[in-house]
Amino acid sequence: MSDPFATTSPGLSGPASHAFAVTPDDGSDLAVVTRGLYVGTGGDVSLVLKGDTAPVSFVGVPGGSVLPLRTVRVRATGTTAADIVGLY
Repeated sequence: MSDPFATTSPGLSGPASHAFAVTPDDGSDLAVVTRGLYVGTGGDVSLVLKGDTAPVSFVGVPGGSVLPLRTVRVRATGTTAADIVGLY
């Protein structure tokens, strides 16, 4: 398969090229800092952003949304959304 962008460096505004399932956890950081989160089933998402220590909650995130956030932790406490995928 041809990839005309194989030799370019991706920027933060470019599309993600990797993804992983996110399991909300109050005590553990994600394996990779994300460049976005896909929320498959809507609800609230409680998370900690890169460079911050305090959690922030996004209330009423619609299912199918992509949140362009550099996230280090998705917390179980306060997260009601499901089918969350980390993008990087």
